[in-house]
Amino acid sequence: MSGNGAAPRATGIVGGVCMAHAPQFFTLPDTEDRKTVARVKRLARANGKRLKALKPDIYVTISNDHANQFALHCVPPFAVHRGGVGRGTFAGRKFEFPIASDASTALIRYLYEENFDVSFTSTAEVEYSLGIPLDFLGIDGPILPLFVNAYVPPQPRMERCYQLGMAIDRGLKAMGLRAVVIASGGLSHFPGTDRYAHPDLEFDKRLMGEIGAGNLRWLLSLDEKTLDDTGNIELRCWGVAAGMLGERKPDMASLDPSWHHDYATVAWWSQQKAAAFAPHYPPIAPDRLELTVALHRLANDAEERVRFLADRKTYAQALEMTEKERKALVALNDKQMVALGVHPFLPFMARLQIEREQKKKA
Repeated sequence: MSGNGAAPRATGIVGGVCMAHAPQFFTLPDTEDRKTVARVKRLARANGKRLKALKPDIYVTISNDHANQFALHCVPPFAVHRGGVGRGTFAGRKFEFPIASDASTALIRYLYEENFDVSFTSTAEVEYSLGIPLDFLGIDGPILPLFVNAYVPPQPRMERCYQLGMAIDRGLKAMGLRAVVIASGGLSHFPGTDRYAHPDLEFDKRLMGEIGAGNLRWLLSLDEKTLDDTGNIELRCWGVAAGMLGERKPDMASLDPSWHHDYATVAWWSQQKAAAFAPHYPPIAPDRLELTVALHRLANDAEERVRFLADRKTYAQALEMTEKERKALVALNDKQMVALGVHPFLPFMARLQIEREQKKKA
């Protein structure tokens, strides 16, 4: 707690959005459903306001390159922009966003320490894969852009994307920065191929069901072939965002299919507390060590069981434990011992072996 009693300001990734960036959102050809585009834009505008309300220091953006600038000379799996301004044009529109250069440079250094040899650029353009989401969201920066290679094989594995996202979140926390992540990409579409008019809606419904339930780690099950078969190679960007966000149930999720592309929007803005977790098998309690040792012996030493069965009370009285522990041991009462904090497997096995010895004598 801070000196005035207020909760400390959370750092790292405090919210985010994953959304589509189809060029048709700007070009609006006759084949495009205007109502679908209007809905995607309306959702983005509302999400942008909610993300701004989180008052981040920076917006971490994750987008792919459509073989425009990372296709021939150098194709890094991941590249961070650290120039002063990110500019670009598309469909008669101009993009220009301030880049959090100092934060970018510091993050690159941090990632090197975590053994992520990310590339960096000072001149990469902001293409529509980033310009459209930022425009729809109403975000004007400062941004910390990360480019992910989605289209030019060999692409990074989903596991590496997720791990990078976790490392970026740790880096932001280490720098004391509060950030929102904006991930751009699909879902299912096959631009430039004979499957362009056949997005994989069934797969995308399953995907959105998993993410909608907060199971972001499900993305880790997607290998290169699955991503390619379903037209979801851009999900690598979502994979990085998933690593940043962790297992967090989204505040909203929407799947809006079109004839050539399954548009999807998922957003997180609530600060969620981890649910209390009481495992069936807790750690071994140090203050119940004597009882734990006794149960372990009874479960594994036949001679110890003979002494116990000969006179339970005398056996228990010789041990340095509380009266409650002695009574629970004499009665071999699993529930009482578990309530005292004993690992449940130990009284279970001790009782099982002792009952077996008693049956042999009967």
